[in-house]
Amino acid sequence: MAEEQGKTGKGINTGKLATNMQKRLSRAQEKVLQKLGKADETRDTAFEEGVANFNKQMAEGTKLQKDLRAYLAAVQTMHDASKRLQDCLADMYEPEWFGKEEVDTIAEETDILWSDYHDKLVDNSMIAMDTYLAQFPDIKARIAKRDRKMTDYDSARHHFGSLQKGKKQDQAKIAKPMSLVEKAAPGWAQGILSAHQIAQTNLTRNQAEEELGRAQKVFEEINVDLQDELPQLWNSRVGFYVNTFQSMAGYQQRFHKDMGKLNQDLNDVMTKLDEQRLANEAAAANHSVTPDAAPKTRPAPPGPAPVRPPPSPRPSLTPAPDTQQDIISFDGEALVPDANTTTPSQATAPSQATAPSQATTPSQPQAASWDSWETDTAVEAAAGAATTAVTNGSSEVLPAGVIYKVKAMHDYAATDGDELEMKAGDVVLVLAWENPDEQDDGWLMGVKESHWLENKDLLAKGVFPENFTQKL
Repeated sequence: MAEEQGKTGKGINTGKLATNMQKRLSRAQEKVLQKLGKADETRDTAFEEGVANFNKQMAEGTKLQKDLRAYLAAVQTMHDASKRLQDCLADMYEPEWFGKEEVDTIAEETDILWSDYHDKLVDNSMIAMDTYLAQFPDIKARIAKRDRKMTDYDSARHHFGSLQKGKKQDQAKIAKPMSLVEKAAPGWAQGILSAHQIAQTNLTRNQAEEELGRAQKVFEEINVDLQDELPQLWNSRVGFYVNTFQSMAGYQQRFHKDMGKLNQDLNDVMTKLDEQRLANEAAAANHSVTPDAAPKTRPAPPGPAPVRPPPSPRPSLTPAPDTQQDIISFDGEALVPDANTTTPSQATAPSQATAPSQATTPSQPQAASWDSWETDTAVEAAAGAATTAVTNGSSEVLPAGVIYKVKAMHDYAATDGDELEMKAGDVVLVLAWENPDEQDDGWLMGVKESHWLENKDLLAKGVFPENFTQKL
Protein backbone atom coordinates (compact mmCIF):
# COMPACT_ATOMS: atom_id res chain seq x y z
CA MET A 1 0.00 0.00 0.00
CA ALA A 2 2.76 2.37 0.94
CA GLU A 3 4.67 1.48 -2.19
CA GLU A 4 1.62 2.21 -4.30
CA GLN A 5 1.17 5.62 -2.63
CA GLY A 6 4.84 6.39 -3.20
CA LYS A 7 4.54 5.51 -6.84
CA THR A 8 1.40 7.62 -7.11
CA GLY A 9 3.14 10.61 -5.45
CA LYS A 10 6.12 10.27 -7.74
CA GLY A 11 3.80 10.11 -10.70
CA ILE A 12 1.99 13.28 -9.62
CA ASN A 13 5.26 15.13 -9.09
CA THR A 14 6.55 13.93 -12.43
CA GLY A 15 3.33 15.07 -14.09
CA LYS A 16 3.51 18.51 -12.49
CA LEU A 17 7.12 18.86 -13.50
CA ALA A 18 6.28 17.91 -17.09
CA THR A 19 3.37 20.35 -17.11
CA ASN A 20 5.54 23.18 -15.78
CA MET A 21 8.24 22.43 -18.32
CA GLN A 22 5.62 22.43 -21.10
CA LYS A 23 4.30 25.80 -19.88
CA ARG A 24 7.78 27.29 -19.82
CA LEU A 25 8.48 26.07 -23.34
CA SER A 26 5.15 27.41 -24.58
CA ARG A 27 5.81 30.79 -22.93
CA ALA A 28 9.32 30.96 -24.35
CA GLN A 29 8.00 30.09 -27.80
CA GLU A 30 5.27 32.72 -27.49
CA LYS A 31 7.78 35.38 -26.45
CA VAL A 32 9.97 34.58 -29.42
CA LEU A 33 7.01 34.79 -31.80
CA GLN A 34 5.95 38.09 -30.25
CA LYS A 35 9.42 39.57 -30.59
CA LEU A 36 9.59 38.39 -34.19
CA GLY A 37 6.25 39.99 -34.83
CA LYS A 38 4.57 36.74 -35.78
CA ALA A 39 2.24 36.83 -32.81
CA ASP A 40 0.45 39.76 -31.24
CA GLU A 41 0.85 40.64 -27.52
CA THR A 42 -1.76 41.81 -25.08
CA ARG A 43 -0.84 45.37 -24.05
CA ASP A 44 -2.27 47.53 -21.23
CA THR A 45 -0.74 51.02 -21.18
CA ALA A 46 -2.34 52.05 -17.87
CA PHE A 47 -1.13 48.91 -16.18
CA GLU A 48 2.38 49.34 -17.54
CA GLU A 49 2.46 52.91 -16.15
CA GLY A 50 1.31 51.56 -12.78
CA VAL A 51 4.14 49.01 -12.83
CA ALA A 52 6.68 51.75 -13.61
CA ASN A 53 5.37 53.82 -10.66
CA PHE A 54 5.50 50.74 -8.47
CA ASN A 55 9.15 50.12 -9.29
CA LYS A 56 10.00 53.78 -8.62
CA GLN A 57 8.10 53.78 -5.33
CA MET A 58 9.79 50.59 -4.18
CA ALA A 59 13.27 51.97 -5.04
CA GLU A 60 12.59 55.23 -3.17
CA GLY A 61 11.23 53.39 -0.15
CA THR A 62 14.21 51.06 -0.06
CA LYS A 63 16.61 54.02 -0.14
CA LEU A 64 14.65 55.82 2.59
CA GLN A 65 14.77 52.71 4.76
CA LYS A 66 18.53 52.46 4.29
CA ASP A 67 19.09 56.15 5.13
CA LEU A 68 16.78 55.96 8.15
CA ARG A 69 18.75 53.02 9.52
CA ALA A 70 21.96 55.00 9.02
CA TYR A 71 20.41 57.93 10.91
CA LEU A 72 19.40 55.69 13.79
CA ALA A 73 22.92 54.28 13.91
CA ALA A 74 24.28 57.83 14.06
CA VAL A 75 21.87 58.69 16.90
CA GLN A 76 23.08 55.65 18.81
CA THR A 77 26.69 56.68 18.19
CA MET A 78 25.97 60.21 19.43
CA HIS A 79 24.23 58.74 22.47
CA ASP A 80 27.28 56.66 23.33
CA ALA A 81 29.65 59.59 22.78
CA SER A 82 27.48 61.92 24.88
CA LYS A 83 27.28 59.39 27.71
CA ARG A 84 31.07 58.97 27.77
CA LEU A 85 31.55 62.74 27.79
CA GLN A 86 29.04 63.31 30.59
CA ASP A 87 30.52 60.47 32.63
CA CYS A 88 33.98 61.97 32.19
CA LEU A 89 32.74 65.36 33.43
CA ALA A 90 30.98 63.80 36.42
CA ASP A 91 34.07 61.77 37.36
CA MET A 92 36.50 64.69 37.26
CA TYR A 93 34.09 67.15 38.93
CA GLU A 94 35.41 67.54 42.46
CA PRO A 95 32.93 67.37 45.35
CA GLU A 96 33.82 70.79 46.75
CA TRP A 97 33.14 72.52 43.46
CA PHE A 98 29.88 74.35 42.99
CA GLY A 99 26.99 72.28 41.62
CA LYS A 100 28.39 68.75 41.98
CA GLU A 101 24.92 67.26 42.46
CA GLU A 102 23.52 69.32 39.57
CA VAL A 103 26.24 68.03 37.24
CA ASP A 104 25.48 64.41 38.17
CA THR A 105 21.75 64.99 37.62
CA ILE A 106 22.33 66.64 34.24
CA ALA A 107 24.47 63.68 33.12
CA GLU A 108 21.76 61.20 34.12
CA GLU A 109 18.95 63.16 32.47
CA THR A 110 21.00 63.58 29.28
CA ASP A 111 21.46 59.81 29.01
CA ILE A 112 17.73 59.22 29.54
CA LEU A 113 16.86 61.83 26.93
CA TRP A 114 19.08 60.22 24.29
CA SER A 115 17.64 56.75 25.01
CA ASP A 116 14.06 57.99 24.81
CA TYR A 117 14.74 59.78 21.52
CA HIS A 118 16.31 56.69 19.94
CA ASP A 119 13.53 54.38 21.14
CA LYS A 120 10.80 56.64 19.74
CA LEU A 121 12.49 56.75 16.36
CA VAL A 122 12.75 52.97 16.28
CA ASP A 123 9.22 52.27 17.53
CA ASN A 124 7.44 54.78 15.31
CA SER A 125 9.51 55.69 12.27
CA MET A 126 11.58 52.57 11.68
CA ILE A 127 8.84 50.04 12.34
CA ALA A 128 6.42 52.02 10.18
CA MET A 129 9.04 52.08 7.43
CA ASP A 130 9.51 48.31 7.60
CA THR A 131 5.74 47.74 7.51
CA TYR A 132 5.40 50.03 4.51
CA LEU A 133 8.06 48.18 2.54
CA ALA A 134 6.81 44.71 3.53
CA GLN A 135 3.98 44.92 1.00
CA PHE A 136 6.24 45.44 -2.01
CA PRO A 137 7.69 41.91 -2.36
CA ASP A 138 4.23 40.32 -2.53
CA ILE A 139 2.97 42.78 -5.11
CA LYS A 140 6.16 42.40 -7.11
CA ALA A 141 5.65 38.61 -7.19
CA ARG A 142 2.04 39.05 -8.30
CA ILE A 143 3.10 41.37 -11.10
CA ALA A 144 5.54 38.73 -12.33
CA LYS A 145 2.79 36.11 -12.11
CA ARG A 146 0.44 38.36 -14.04
CA ASP A 147 3.06 38.61 -16.81
CA ARG A 148 3.28 34.81 -16.99
CA LYS A 149 -0.47 34.37 -17.04
CA MET A 150 -0.74 37.00 -19.75
CA THR A 151 1.74 35.00 -21.86
CA ASP A 152 -0.29 31.84 -21.26
CA TYR A 153 -3.43 33.68 -22.28
CA ASP A 154 -1.79 34.98 -25.46
CA SER A 155 -0.48 31.48 -26.29
CA ALA A 156 -3.90 29.89 -25.78
CA ARG A 157 -5.55 32.63 -27.80
CA HIS A 158 -3.13 32.18 -30.67
CA HIS A 159 -3.53 28.39 -30.58
CA PHE A 160 -7.30 28.61 -30.65
CA GLY A 161 -7.13 31.18 -33.41
CA SER A 162 -4.94 28.94 -35.53
CA LEU A 163 -7.42 26.09 -35.07
CA GLN A 164 -10.26 28.32 -36.08
CA LYS A 165 -8.36 29.41 -39.17
CA GLY A 166 -7.62 25.82 -40.20
CA LYS A 167 -11.22 24.63 -39.72
CA LYS A 168 -12.28 25.21 -43.29
CA GLN A 169 -9.13 23.64 -44.61
CA ASP A 170 -9.74 20.54 -42.50
CA GLN A 171 -13.32 20.29 -43.63
CA ALA A 172 -12.22 20.54 -47.24
CA LYS A 173 -9.72 17.77 -46.72
CA ILE A 174 -12.32 15.57 -45.05
CA ALA A 175 -14.80 16.15 -47.87
CA LYS A 176 -12.34 14.88 -50.47
CA PRO A 177 -12.37 11.10 -50.93
CA MET A 178 -9.35 9.41 -49.60
CA SER A 179 -8.00 7.63 -52.60
CA LEU A 180 -6.73 4.49 -51.02
CA VAL A 181 -9.16 4.23 -48.08
CA GLU A 182 -12.19 5.04 -50.13
CA LYS A 183 -11.19 2.60 -52.81
CA ALA A 184 -10.52 -0.23 -50.35
CA ALA A 185 -13.39 0.44 -47.97
CA PRO A 186 -16.98 -0.13 -48.75
CA GLY A 187 -19.38 2.77 -49.00
CA TRP A 188 -20.78 2.46 -45.49
CA ALA A 189 -17.22 2.59 -44.02
CA GLN A 190 -16.30 5.79 -45.78
CA GLY A 191 -18.93 7.71 -43.75
CA ILE A 192 -17.55 6.37 -40.49
CA LEU A 193 -14.02 7.52 -41.35
CA SER A 194 -15.22 11.01 -42.22
CA ALA A 195 -17.17 11.24 -38.99
CA HIS A 196 -14.10 10.19 -36.98
CA GLN A 197 -11.89 12.85 -38.51
CA ILE A 198 -14.52 15.50 -37.83
CA ALA A 199 -14.81 14.35 -34.23
CA GLN A 200 -11.04 14.53 -33.71
CA THR A 201 -10.93 18.02 -35.13
CA ASN A 202 -13.81 19.18 -32.95
CA LEU A 203 -12.20 17.65 -29.84
CA THR A 204 -8.99 19.50 -30.42
CA ARG A 205 -10.86 22.75 -31.02
CA ASN A 206 -12.94 22.29 -27.89
CA GLN A 207 -9.86 21.60 -25.80
CA ALA A 208 -8.17 24.72 -27.14
CA GLU A 209 -11.26 26.76 -26.41
CA GLU A 210 -11.46 25.44 -22.85
CA GLU A 211 -7.75 26.14 -22.35
CA LEU A 212 -8.24 29.67 -23.65
CA GLY A 213 -11.14 30.22 -21.26
CA ARG A 214 -9.14 29.03 -18.25
CA ALA A 215 -6.09 31.11 -19.20
CA GLN A 216 -8.23 34.18 -19.75
CA LYS A 217 -10.00 33.77 -16.40
CA VAL A 218 -6.77 33.41 -14.40
CA PHE A 219 -5.17 36.36 -16.16
CA GLU A 220 -8.15 38.66 -15.75
CA GLU A 221 -8.53 37.87 -12.04
CA ILE A 222 -4.96 38.79 -11.16
CA ASN A 223 -4.95 41.67 -13.64
CA VAL A 224 -8.07 43.25 -12.13
CA ASP A 225 -6.67 42.98 -8.58
CA LEU A 226 -3.39 44.62 -9.53
CA GLN A 227 -5.11 47.37 -11.48
CA ASP A 228 -6.93 48.29 -8.27
CA GLU A 229 -3.98 47.91 -5.88
CA LEU A 230 -1.17 49.60 -7.82
CA PRO A 231 -2.80 53.08 -7.99
CA GLN A 232 -3.78 52.87 -4.31
CA LEU A 233 -0.25 51.93 -3.33
CA TRP A 234 1.18 54.74 -5.44
CA ASN A 235 -1.09 57.32 -3.82
CA SER A 236 -0.39 56.02 -0.30
CA ARG A 237 3.23 57.14 -0.46
CA VAL A 238 2.31 60.78 0.23
CA GLY A 239 0.52 60.02 3.48
CA PHE A 240 3.30 57.70 4.56
CA TYR A 241 5.99 60.32 3.95
CA VAL A 242 3.94 62.94 5.80
CA ASN A 243 3.41 60.75 8.86
CA THR A 244 7.02 59.56 8.92
CA PHE A 245 8.69 62.94 8.70
CA GLN A 246 6.13 64.73 10.84
CA SER A 247 6.71 62.28 13.66
CA MET A 248 10.48 62.52 13.24
CA ALA A 249 10.32 66.33 13.24
CA GLY A 250 8.21 66.29 16.39
CA TYR A 251 10.61 63.94 18.16
CA GLN A 252 13.59 66.02 17.10
CA GLN A 253 11.93 69.25 18.24
CA ARG A 254 11.12 67.92 21.70
CA PHE A 255 14.53 66.29 21.99
CA HIS A 256 16.45 69.43 21.10
CA LYS A 257 14.20 71.55 23.35
CA ASP A 258 14.82 69.34 26.36
CA MET A 259 18.50 69.00 25.47
CA GLY A 260 18.78 72.78 25.18
CA LYS A 261 17.37 73.17 28.69
CA LEU A 262 19.90 70.70 30.06
CA ASN A 263 22.69 72.50 28.22
CA GLN A 264 21.53 75.82 29.69
CA ASP A 265 21.51 74.29 33.18
CA LEU A 266 25.04 73.00 32.62
CA ASN A 267 26.12 76.42 31.36
CA ASP A 268 24.67 78.07 34.48
CA VAL A 269 26.57 75.65 36.71
CA MET A 270 29.81 76.33 34.84
CA THR A 271 29.23 80.10 35.13
CA LYS A 272 28.74 79.87 38.88
CA LEU A 273 31.77 77.61 39.16
CA ASP A 274 33.84 80.24 37.36
CA GLU A 275 32.46 82.91 39.71
CA GLN A 276 33.49 80.72 42.62
CA ARG A 277 36.98 80.43 41.16
CA LEU A 278 37.29 84.20 40.67
CA ALA A 279 36.02 84.85 44.19
CA ASN A 280 38.57 82.44 45.65
CA GLU A 281 41.37 84.07 43.68
CA ALA A 282 40.24 87.54 44.76
CA ALA A 283 40.02 86.43 48.36
CA ALA A 284 43.52 85.00 48.21
CA ALA A 285 44.83 88.19 46.60
CA ASN A 286 43.18 90.44 49.19
CA HIS A 287 44.45 88.28 52.06
CA SER A 288 40.93 87.29 52.99
CA VAL A 289 40.68 85.19 56.14
CA THR A 290 38.29 82.66 57.50
CA PRO A 291 36.73 83.10 60.97
CA ASP A 292 38.96 80.41 62.44
CA ALA A 293 42.19 81.79 60.98
CA ALA A 294 44.34 84.56 62.40
CA PRO A 295 44.40 87.79 60.35
CA LYS A 296 47.39 88.22 58.12
CA THR A 297 49.57 91.28 58.68
CA ARG A 298 50.71 93.49 55.87
CA PRO A 299 54.43 93.12 55.17
CA ALA A 300 56.82 95.88 56.07
CA PRO A 301 56.67 98.73 53.56
CA PRO A 302 59.31 98.63 50.84
CA GLY A 303 61.82 101.32 50.07
CA PRO A 304 63.88 103.44 52.42
CA ALA A 305 63.48 102.87 56.11
CA PRO A 306 61.63 105.55 58.03
CA VAL A 307 64.01 108.20 59.38
CA ARG A 308 62.95 110.32 62.34
CA PRO A 309 63.91 114.00 61.77
CA PRO A 310 66.32 115.50 64.30
CA PRO A 311 64.68 117.41 67.16
CA SER A 312 64.52 121.17 66.99
CA PRO A 313 66.86 123.21 69.22
CA ARG A 314 65.70 123.38 72.81
CA PRO A 315 64.13 126.83 73.46
CA SER A 316 64.97 128.91 76.49
CA LEU A 317 62.38 128.50 79.18
CA THR A 318 63.39 131.62 81.21
CA PRO A 319 63.42 134.57 78.83
CA ALA A 320 64.42 137.96 80.10
CA PRO A 321 61.57 140.21 81.23
CA ASP A 322 62.21 142.69 78.49
CA THR A 323 61.94 139.98 75.82
CA GLN A 324 58.73 138.28 76.95
CA GLN A 325 56.78 139.70 74.04
CA ASP A 326 59.59 139.27 71.57
CA ILE A 327 59.63 136.69 68.84
CA ILE A 328 60.78 133.24 69.83
CA SER A 329 63.20 131.83 67.25
CA PHE A 330 63.23 128.15 66.16
CA ASP A 331 65.89 127.16 63.69
CA GLY A 332 66.35 130.78 62.69
CA GLU A 333 62.70 131.35 61.71
CA ALA A 334 60.64 133.99 63.50
CA LEU A 335 57.21 133.03 64.74
CA VAL A 336 54.70 135.51 66.11
CA PRO A 337 53.07 134.17 69.26
CA ASP A 338 49.37 133.67 69.15
CA ALA A 339 47.30 136.02 71.28
CA ASN A 340 45.82 133.00 73.07
CA THR A 341 49.20 131.46 73.75
CA THR A 342 50.38 131.69 77.34
CA THR A 343 53.96 132.76 77.85
CA PRO A 344 56.11 131.28 80.54
CA SER A 345 55.86 134.43 82.67
CA GLN A 346 52.08 134.42 82.30
CA ALA A 347 51.96 130.78 83.22
CA THR A 348 53.76 131.57 86.47
CA ALA A 349 51.85 134.78 87.31
CA PRO A 350 49.89 134.65 90.54
CA SER A 351 46.15 134.40 90.34
CA GLN A 352 43.71 136.66 92.14
CA ALA A 353 42.83 133.82 94.46
CA THR A 354 46.38 133.73 95.79
CA ALA A 355 47.02 134.85 99.33
CA PRO A 356 48.12 138.53 99.77
CA SER A 357 51.53 137.54 100.96
CA GLN A 358 51.97 135.51 97.86
CA ALA A 359 50.55 138.22 95.64
CA THR A 360 53.10 140.75 96.83
CA THR A 361 55.93 138.36 96.25
CA PRO A 362 57.60 139.03 92.93
CA SER A 363 57.52 136.09 90.53
CA GLN A 364 60.78 134.40 90.22
CA PRO A 365 61.60 132.43 87.15
CA GLN A 366 61.63 128.75 87.95
CA ALA A 367 63.76 126.22 86.16
CA ALA A 368 61.82 123.85 83.88
CA SER A 369 63.03 120.42 82.99
CA TRP A 370 63.28 119.05 79.43
CA ASP A 371 60.56 116.53 80.23
CA SER A 372 58.16 119.28 81.21
CA TRP A 373 58.96 121.09 77.94
CA GLU A 374 58.24 117.97 75.93
CA THR A 375 54.98 117.53 77.83
CA ASP A 376 53.94 121.09 77.10
CA THR A 377 54.96 120.68 73.50
CA ALA A 378 52.86 117.48 73.17
CA VAL A 379 49.83 119.25 74.66
CA GLU A 380 50.25 122.14 72.25
CA ALA A 381 50.71 119.70 69.32
CA ALA A 382 47.50 117.89 70.28
CA ALA A 383 45.64 121.16 70.42
CA GLY A 384 47.16 122.15 67.11
CA ALA A 385 46.17 118.81 65.56
CA ALA A 386 42.60 119.34 66.67
CA THR A 387 42.69 122.72 65.02
CA THR A 388 44.20 121.45 61.78
CA ALA A 389 41.21 119.09 61.31
CA VAL A 390 39.46 122.21 60.18
CA THR A 391 42.07 124.74 59.20
CA ASN A 392 45.45 122.94 59.25
CA GLY A 393 46.97 126.01 60.81
CA SER A 394 46.06 128.16 57.81
CA SER A 395 43.09 129.47 55.92
CA GLU A 396 42.78 126.16 53.91
CA VAL A 397 39.77 124.05 54.86
CA LEU A 398 40.37 120.24 54.75
CA PRO A 399 37.66 117.65 54.23
CA ALA A 400 36.10 115.97 57.21
CA GLY A 401 38.06 112.91 58.22
CA VAL A 402 41.42 114.19 56.95
CA ILE A 403 44.08 114.30 59.65
CA TYR A 404 46.93 115.95 57.76
CA LYS A 405 48.76 116.05 54.47
CA VAL A 406 51.88 114.29 53.32
CA LYS A 407 53.99 114.62 50.22
CA ALA A 408 55.33 111.60 48.33
CA MET A 409 59.13 111.65 48.23
CA HIS A 410 59.46 108.53 46.07
CA ASP A 411 57.43 106.70 43.44
CA TYR A 412 55.40 103.80 44.80
CA ALA A 413 53.80 101.16 42.56
CA ALA A 414 50.79 99.46 44.14
CA THR A 415 51.19 95.70 44.52
CA ASP A 416 47.68 94.97 45.81
CA GLY A 417 44.16 96.10 45.07
CA ASP A 418 43.77 98.14 48.27
CA GLU A 419 47.07 100.07 47.91
CA LEU A 420 47.49 103.64 46.67
CA GLU A 421 49.90 104.26 43.82
CA MET A 422 51.96 107.43 44.14
CA LYS A 423 54.41 109.47 42.14
CA ALA A 424 57.10 111.61 43.70
CA GLY A 425 55.56 115.01 44.44
CA ASP A 426 51.96 113.80 44.87
CA VAL A 427 50.16 115.29 47.88
CA VAL A 428 48.10 112.80 49.85
CA LEU A 429 45.37 113.51 52.39
CA VAL A 430 45.88 111.16 55.34
CA LEU A 431 42.66 109.60 56.68
CA ALA A 432 41.89 107.90 59.95
CA TRP A 433 41.48 104.11 59.86
CA GLU A 434 37.87 102.99 60.24
CA ASN A 435 39.05 99.99 62.24
CA PRO A 436 42.32 100.71 64.06
CA ASP A 437 42.94 96.96 64.37
CA GLU A 438 43.39 96.76 60.62
CA GLN A 439 46.23 99.29 60.58
CA ASP A 440 49.68 97.77 60.05
CA ASP A 441 52.86 99.33 61.33
CA GLY A 442 54.45 101.72 58.87
CA TRP A 443 51.35 102.07 56.67
CA LEU A 444 48.91 104.98 56.30
CA MET A 445 45.48 105.34 54.73
CA GLY A 446 44.84 108.25 52.39
CA VAL A 447 43.55 109.67 49.13
CA LYS A 448 45.34 111.82 46.61
CA GLU A 449 44.63 115.54 46.94
CA SER A 450 44.21 115.77 43.17
CA HIS A 451 41.32 113.31 43.36
CA TRP A 452 39.69 115.31 46.13
CA LEU A 453 39.99 118.57 44.20
CA GLU A 454 38.53 117.01 41.06
CA ASN A 455 35.77 114.82 42.52
CA LYS A 456 35.18 116.17 46.02
CA ASP A 457 35.01 112.68 47.52
CA LEU A 458 37.34 110.41 49.46
CA LEU A 459 36.33 107.14 47.80
CA ALA A 460 39.57 106.46 45.92
CA LYS A 461 41.47 105.77 49.11
CA GLY A 462 44.22 103.27 49.66
CA VAL A 463 47.09 102.34 51.93
CA PHE A 464 50.70 103.41 51.30
CA PRO A 465 54.06 103.17 53.10
CA GLU A 466 54.63 106.03 55.47
CA ASN A 467 58.39 106.10 54.86
CA PHE A 468 57.81 107.07 51.21
CA THR A 469 56.25 110.38 52.31
CA GLN A 470 57.01 113.50 54.30
CA LYS A 471 54.46 115.19 56.47
CA LEU A 472 53.55 118.72 55.43
